[in-house]
Amino acid sequence: MLKNILAITGKPGLFKLVTRGNNMLIVESLVDGKRMPTYARDKIVSLADVSMFTEGEDIALNEVLTKLGEKEGLKQATIDPKKADNKQLGDFFAQVLPNYDRDRVYPSDIRKLIIWYNILVNAGITDFTVEEENNEVAADTQKSVDNSQKKAAQKVQAKTQSKAAGPAAKTGVGAKKG
Repeated sequence: MLKNILAITGKPGLFKLVTRGNNMLIVESLVDGKRMPTYARDKIVSLADVSMFTEGEDIALNEVLTKLGEKEGLKQATIDPKKADNKQLGDFFAQVLPNYDRDRVYPSDIRKLIIWYNILVNAGITDFTVEEENNEVAADTQKSVDNSQKKAAQKVQAKTQSKAAGPAAKTGVGAKKG
């Protein structure tokens, strides 16, 4: 389920992938249900691609969310991420993932994780598994995003090159001969 749930830099909340268009994705907010386009310039990350640092190997976000769901009984988190101080967040997260890397996982990361968890639970998404059969859809989505970003970069490069060439030299048409 997490393959189609997206985080978009600069936009609050989480989004569900609805469809793809030319050079854009149509997403729906899990918070208010509004649909909007996202373009190649937006940094888009699937939650299935996110992981957390631990003392050993990194652990996928879906596993962290599953552990958090087990601790909270698939209900809203008992801690308010906006009001909790850094020590409270660290203590809470240590109950969920005892071996998390305290040097590389910042309180802001824990705060964002809890906010994401609450958004998912409020939207009725409590199955945090990553379906293997949807890898083609996710690969197509990533390919579409990559292609959109390449096209946007090519347009910028073309504009930059045309500006660097400068204005075309004027010809003698209409010029006075002296």
